[in-house]
Amino acid sequence: MSEAMLSKVRKLLAKAEDPACTPAESAAFTAKATELIARYGVDRALLAARDPATDPVGDRVVDVVAPYARDKAGLLAAVADPLRCRCVRRARGDGFALHLFGFASDLERVDLLFTSLLVQAAHGLSGTAVPAGEHPAAFRRSWLAGFARVVGERLRAAEAGAVAERDGPSVALVLADRSDRVARRVTEVYPRLRTAPVRRLAGTGFGAGAEAGRRADLGGRGVVDGAGGRGIAG
Repeated sequence: MSEAMLSKVRKLLAKAEDPACTPAESAAFTAKATELIARYGVDRALLAARDPATDPVGDRVVDVVAPYARDKAGLLAAVADPLRCRCVRRARGDGFALHLFGFASDLERVDLLFTSLLVQAAHGLSGTAVPAGEHPAAFRRSWLAGFARVVGERLRAAEAGAVAERDGPSVALVLADRSDRVARRVTEVYPRLRTAPVRRLAGTGFGAGAEAGRRADLGGRGVVDGAGGRGIAG
């Protein structure tokens, strides 16, 4: 991500996190930061259509570790998919190795957002009481599922808005071609890939997690590279 764009996002999120801000003001600053990141993704895609060398297809491996490794992996997938990346989950020790595929600029956006959202999820969980009589792990897993669901929906809406601003069929064609190329790369590396079964969760934290997802900053302020999926306590 260009330094100028990153600087704008950081300034917006600093305002959004100011205790003096009202909830409405904070939400407005956060929405603007998300919008900038989505615009950046479309701009890079259009630039690469003219000069493919500026944004090649690539991959990277992200380790997510216990506790709640499967739930963190779900959050990563929820971020990756709207940003036109694909991830393949592989078991590794007590966690998972998530093999991400996408164009370089999109992988950069996923890394930025996922690392930030892990920290935000940890803060949200620490401030949410587990209902009396409910198993803490079950509640937290369902909370994380709700958080991931809403974050994914918000990112998808921001991406759609950035595409609509360009107002032309060529943009949709460029993005569709990029998605197809990423899918082909996944198939080349994993020709026998299987879809994971649907997971059923018993906890009652989905609604609280979804509400935290609506409040989450989607611009990535305060990200530290190499976080390795840590940050959510057991």
